[in-house]
Amino acid sequence: MRRTGRAARRVSVVLATLALVACSGGRSVEPLAPDVVAEKIADALEEEVGVRPVVACSEELPAEVGAELVCDLTTAGAPETIYPVTATVTSVDPDTGEVKFDVSVADAPEGSEGPTTSTEPSATGEATG
Repeated sequence: MRRTGRAARRVSVVLATLALVACSGGRSVEPLAPDVVAEKIADALEEEVGVRPVVACSEELPAEVGAELVCDLTTAGAPETIYPVTATVTSVDPDTGEVKFDVSVADAPEGSEGPTTSTEPSATGEATG
């Protein structure tokens, strides 16, 4: 069992543009491309902490409430240190194509003994594509 420590950084992200989602008759929203999710995570975290991280996602994020995608976060100062960052879809509006998701960054890098997630938000941000 992992010990808990300070809360992981968490940011809310909103994506809502025609370039990000494709609607079919106002009923379904296409998954979000990995590079789009990574960019929006980086945008939101840069706004929150003032430094732009490097984020890489290897899969699409399904536009379904509760869907999760774990991506890798690094910084320019320590590119070999990887922090897991999880995007969790909180809402999807099929009429507008708007997808909202929370972002949780682990306090400790991969392979360490530190906590990996938190349920307490420490930041709220908004990003639009």
